Amino acid sequence: MQADQKIKVNVCSEFGQLEGVIVHTPGQEVEEMTPENAERALYSDILNLSVAGNEYSYFKGVLNKVTRTFEVKDLLSDILQLDEVKTSLLKEICQNEGAMDIFPVLMEQNAPELARQLIQGVFLERNNLTRYLSQERFSLRPLHNFLFTRDASMSFGKEVLIGKMASKVRDREAVIMNAIFTSHPLIETNTINPNTAESIRNFPGISIEGGDFQVGREDVLVIGTGIRTSTQGIDFILENIKAKKSGLQHILIQELPDTPESFIHLDMVFTFLDVDACMVYEPLIMGTNRFHTIHIRVENGKVIDIREQKNLPRALKNLGIDMDPIKCGGGIDSWTQEREQWHSGANFFAFAPGKVIGYERNVHTIEQLNQKGFQVIPAKDLLSGLCEIPSGKCVVTIPGSELARGGGGARCMSMPIRRRSVE
Repeated sequence: MQADQKIKVNVCSEFGQLEGVIVHTPGQEVEEMTPENAERALYSDILNLSVAGNEYSYFKGVLNKVTRTFEVKDLLSDILQLDEVKTSLLKEICQNEGAMDIFPVLMEQNAPELARQLIQGVFLERNNLTRYLSQERFSLRPLHNFLFTRDASMSFGKEVLIGKMASKVRDREAVIMNAIFTSHPLIETNTINPNTAESIRNFPGISIEGGDFQVGREDVLVIGTGIRTSTQGIDFILENIKAKKSGLQHILIQELPDTPESFIHLDMVFTFLDVDACMVYEPLIMGTNRFHTIHIRVENGKVIDIREQKNLPRALKNLGIDMDPIKCGGGIDSWTQEREQWHSGANFFAFAPGKVIGYERNVHTIEQLNQKGFQVIPAKDLLSGLCEIPSGKCVVTIPGSELARGGGGARCMSMPIRRRSVE
């Protein structure tokens, strides 16, 4: 591997020019869902892989045009060729999931096949009575949610925070991402891993997922707390910031409702679009409600202030980040806003300042962006050569009738590892 191919993790905003992103193209693991196990897999419906895969190809095709993309399966296959990494990673996974009986068999697999099985699942071998009568289909279950690469790891500055997943069915995603960031020769970073006995002991109830974690500026984090990221998870992040004893750092916290399930993460109701624009689900982010917005200031290893703010855009403005809140679902009525938010209408991914990707199905949201000066570019036209990325603001629209039913959008499906700094 050439030294000049190395990529140094550095993410200091949600909208700086994208220079590297990790994705996972959905595969057979999506087809292994049934109506019975979908809820256990954290889905409210089962997906059609052929349709979802076709839609995903537009998303990845756009990313390939604008940045370097890395597939989880390829990165995992690379590190599994390192004997020491292969042994330790398999041992950790098998011990975590009570499957040490298959450890010797997995050790015999070549790296690409093993990477596939660790993502798509390892079928249960029915070679004794207990296994023959078992209702389980797998010794290691498929990672149905891995197409949402955002959640299991988060870039902040030159470091990567590993996710502490709220549900055990996603734990292996965090184990794999930690192994990639600590062992892959292509990636240069330091990791912070909350999945240790000490962290779990010191922060009982800890959970942290990337859908709740946004980088407003080098000194500003915006974090949601709800069913996927606990207050203890945010306290863990807070302790890590305090330990650095650096200058003034700001953490803005947004409380989220437990229901409906479309409010699962902060990025389902709030995303950055540009240096001066954000997408909001107005009833929660701008409206009067019981969900707190809290500003924590940390300086030189100490919390110097915690106080409530009116809302996220107001709190950001107080820090010199003046955002024009654009409404998910447009300004027509609350019903339209609710419908489009349900299908990830607020979940946009910026690949450069003022250049974003989102689902074409959310027509009122797209129209609202257009009225705010974002040129609408269908991904089909971009990839067929009918048009190019314009110099000004734009929204690249991708098909998402099937993907959206998985419960996430463009931001959920992308994990940036490097962005240019923004003045």
